[in-house]
Amino acid sequence: AFSSFAWPLQIQIDVSDSERSLDSQKQKFMDKLEGEKAEFNRNMTRYQEDLEWVKTLNDYSLAMKCANRINALKENLDTAKERVQSFEDREKLFGMEVSDYSELDVMIEGFEPFFRLWTAAIEFKHSEDEWLNGPLSRLNASEIDQLVEEQFKESYKTIKQFEGQESPQEVAKALRDDIAQFRANLPVIRALCQDAFQPMHLLLLFEELDRDMDMEDGLTLAQLLEIGIIDHIEVVERISAEAQKQHGLKTALANMKREWKPMELQVLEYKNTGTYVVKGIDDIQALLDEHIIQTQTIRGSPFVKPIEKEVKDWEVKLLYIQDLLEQWLMVQRSWLYLEPIFGSDDIQRQMPNEAKRFQQVNTLWRSTMESVVENPNVLDVSDIENLLASFTDANKKLDAIQKGLNDYLETKRLAFPRFFFLSNDELLMILSQTKDPTAVQPHMGKCFEGINKVRFDENNEIIEAMISVESEVVDLDLPVKVMEGEKKGNVEMWLAEVQDSMIDCLTKITASSLTAYAQTERTKWVLEWPGQVVICIDNIYWTQEVATSIDNGKMEDYVKQSAQQLSGLVNLVRGDLTKLGRQTLGALVTIDVHNRDVVGELHSKKVSSSAEFDWISQLRYYWKPAGSAMMKETGKPNTVDKCQVCIINAMLYYGFEYLGNSDRLVITPLTDRCYRTLMGAFHLYYGGGPEGPAGTGKTESTKDLAKAVAVQCVVFNCSDGLDYIAMGKFFKGIASSGAWCCFDEFNRINLEVLSVVSSQVQAIQFAIRDKKQVFLFEGTEIRLIPSCAVNITMNPGYAGRSELPDNLKALFRPCAMMVPDYALIGEIVLYSYGFEDAKILSRKAVGSLRLGSEQLSSQDHYDFGMRALKSILVRAGALRRMYGSSRPEGVLALSALNDVNLPKFTANDIPLFLGITGDLFPGVQMPPSDYGTLIGQLESAARDLTLQPQSGFIKKCIQLWETIMVRHGLMLVGATISGKTEVENVLAGALAAVADGENYLPVQMHKINPKSIKQGQLYGDFDENTHEWSDGILALAVRFAANADRSKRQWVMLDGPVDAVWIENMNTVLDDNKKLCLNSGEIIKLTPVTTMMFEVEDLAVASPATVSRCGMVFSEQVDIGWRVLAQSWCERLPERVRE
Repeated sequence: AFSSFAWPLQIQIDVSDSERSLDSQKQKFMDKLEGEKAEFNRNMTRYQEDLEWVKTLNDYSLAMKCANRINALKENLDTAKERVQSFEDREKLFGMEVSDYSELDVMIEGFEPFFRLWTAAIEFKHSEDEWLNGPLSRLNASEIDQLVEEQFKESYKTIKQFEGQESPQEVAKALRDDIAQFRANLPVIRALCQDAFQPMHLLLLFEELDRDMDMEDGLTLAQLLEIGIIDHIEVVERISAEAQKQHGLKTALANMKREWKPMELQVLEYKNTGTYVVKGIDDIQALLDEHIIQTQTIRGSPFVKPIEKEVKDWEVKLLYIQDLLEQWLMVQRSWLYLEPIFGSDDIQRQMPNEAKRFQQVNTLWRSTMESVVENPNVLDVSDIENLLASFTDANKKLDAIQKGLNDYLETKRLAFPRFFFLSNDELLMILSQTKDPTAVQPHMGKCFEGINKVRFDENNEIIEAMISVESEVVDLDLPVKVMEGEKKGNVEMWLAEVQDSMIDCLTKITASSLTAYAQTERTKWVLEWPGQVVICIDNIYWTQEVATSIDNGKMEDYVKQSAQQLSGLVNLVRGDLTKLGRQTLGALVTIDVHNRDVVGELHSKKVSSSAEFDWISQLRYYWKPAGSAMMKETGKPNTVDKCQVCIINAMLYYGFEYLGNSDRLVITPLTDRCYRTLMGAFHLYYGGGPEGPAGTGKTESTKDLAKAVAVQCVVFNCSDGLDYIAMGKFFKGIASSGAWCCFDEFNRINLEVLSVVSSQVQAIQFAIRDKKQVFLFEGTEIRLIPSCAVNITMNPGYAGRSELPDNLKALFRPCAMMVPDYALIGEIVLYSYGFEDAKILSRKAVGSLRLGSEQLSSQDHYDFGMRALKSILVRAGALRRMYGSSRPEGVLALSALNDVNLPKFTANDIPLFLGITGDLFPGVQMPPSDYGTLIGQLESAARDLTLQPQSGFIKKCIQLWETIMVRHGLMLVGATISGKTEVENVLAGALAAVADGENYLPVQMHKINPKSIKQGQLYGDFDENTHEWSDGILALAVRFAANADRSKRQWVMLDGPVDAVWIENMNTVLDDNKKLCLNSGEIIKLTPVTTMMFEVEDLAVASPATVSRCGMVFSEQVDIGWRVLAQSWCERLPERVRE
């Protein structure tokens, strides 16, 4: 307690003690400070003396001697400045008066310019000594140049600064003079002190100056100046410039080598071959081209001498790589083509020498590619021993193999000429599977007009029957044993036998049917025989009966008989028939209606003799049993039954080519005229040349005449890509098989090719005229079947058409085909479908098209021609089969008109067209649509795609479906955002949902933008150098669709602008031929489930030939409006945004 009481007193005592101690310490520090200040003042006096000494210095040469003292003064003044700061801080701390040391600042300020002057002098002196006496090789010209220039400028500034002060100004001038004197050496330093100037250049310099210098211990600038190098500066600069240029070349060469180090070949595994192929070498090729030019430029330089050998070696290396890559890619191209061919045991067996050669190339290829995979570096690969020589040799072998292969294919084609109509790839596919005769089945349709496939026995050794596309089966009278003797493995032999057996079989069936006709009731007889035979016999009897009736004056009776026979057939059509029976009757009714009309016309013209022109100008059939006719080729009687087909004085023999149970063309006066022209042309050994606008029946009439005389007719769509080699292959096939050909759009072929074609056609026509059995064509001796004929069709005056040369025109008999008889065609087709009121309905359909073309707006995608009428008739026939007699014919006709036409009309034209049909079909009420299940699925498919199933949109989907039903080629036309793509997607989704395996099938789409690639990449083209064919994207898509399973619809979609160039190649695809003709000679036939679809904005530049061939579905933004777009967009937003 006492301690606590004493604490305040104790604290006071402690504080007093501390204060005394602090005062004592403070006094000590202040005394020390005073001492330091006194010493500092003494130093200041010394510094002032030194400064005065510096100011009086006037001898520049003393710079190095005075250097230490001047630098020491600088350091002392800097230290003094720091000390003054320390004094001031302490004085403030002790509460003393702050001393004034401003004289130090004055001193520093006065010393600064002198210090700068002498520092510059000292530095220059030091550097000059180093530059003059140091090794020349260590000097850096640009650094020296920069320093000297800076110091020279600084010396001028210093002289001005010391104006009026004699001593420093003298020093500054002396410094300037010294720098100026050294500046004179700069050209030498610039020339010699650089990387490019090598010891060899110094030797060359001394040699030219005739001086002998010791270079072992290293040269100095002083030594060079001693020998008066300045006086020879031009020589120095010249040698220096050479050195620089040589160095530039060296650097460029080194850079090139450095760029090549990382370059590698890209390889990728090739299918299941176990080896690799080289992928795009564009980067390597670009670098190679650039560096070869660069190297050759270096070689051409006058300064290349020191590195000449190195540059030559590098150039040789690059040229070697260039040649190697060229040969490599040639080997790769051929190897890729031949590898799958010689992978077949059959081909190896039939071509042992070529197979052996290919094996050698294959071994080289595989071993080389293994090395490349291990080390893909281009420079290392080029070091592989003898690689270029091996590849060059391999290319020679591959050329020999290719030639052998072509000769082999030619041999097979000459043995069975229909192989000429197949491309090399298709023929090789057949020949590589000869062990299995059934492997030929997919290609039968390309070799034979009507045979889709053949029926083998249980062991696949005997062909017993032929089957058409329509599934009509005709048993062969002489079955073909494919495994017998030489025929085993030689497909061309047994196919030739199939051809002979087909002709023999049809000849015998026709003879039997001829007898049966007289003994069987006609309505029963027509359903008991193959469709082709029925039409042939019908025509033979008709010819015979008409001629007899004319000569006996009983035409009136025969007119009645014709009408009765026809009505008997029409009643049959309306009844319950098999699909084949209906097909036969459809074709027969078409022919019989024409025959009835001819009889009526002959009767009205009161023809009284069978020799009158009105009768002999008709197509007439005469049966000639063996021995009853003189053959015009041999001049001997016929050894087998023949059927003569005559018009006027022209006669052809019926070819007995099996045609299947196909449709026949309605014969109008225009068709008759075409037949007369063509028959007359063949009679005089010319070709036929129908020409006229699109949709007038040029190609179809030629094809139908071929059907009428039962010969194979190969239709080929010509394009500007065809060359004389491809045409020559065709002509060989035609001449040696006796087939006809019809070159569609013939004037699209380039003019220079047409001039060669004229000599090819002439060679065939002359051979027929001279009745030769074999003749020389394009260097090959081929056999001649005189029934062959070349026909051409042309659309004059469209884009991409050329005028035929006169020597070619002279080989064809022209036939103008301008306006078909629409009403007659409509009437006969409707009649064949079983419509009683065919005449009136046909007139109404034609009238609606005519009025439509006159009254509706003019649109690029409108067509009211023959093909539009054909679509209406096809739809009417389909509706007739669907509803039979349950709906009136007027309703069916009006439904057909609306279904085909309404999809293509604009919103403004629809009411006008409905007005036209309303006037033509007064009082006809349209029944409601019966697409119940489909509409429901269309709506749900739209919802699945987050689209709005608005009525206008669903209607477009239905219209697209209806158009697909009547056309295999169609276009969706409309501006962007009119829903074209979504209409396709929704319909495809709905069809998959309602698929029933018959009408409704799921859809597989193949979408292509045709304008994003070149035409050659779209269809395929030949390599200019090797004439090797490579397929285009469209060709691959169509071939895939043609070979695909028929359980799905195949839609080949071309989404992009249509122009007259690329789409014209598809003319035969889009018309009734349904064939894509490639320049390789391959013809791909579309299946019934394949649809060609085009998505376009407009058809402003499409030709009428294209527009008429396609069904049109026109979409307008008006149909869907903008609200649905906004609604669909909202529905696609994330949920939190929508809320």
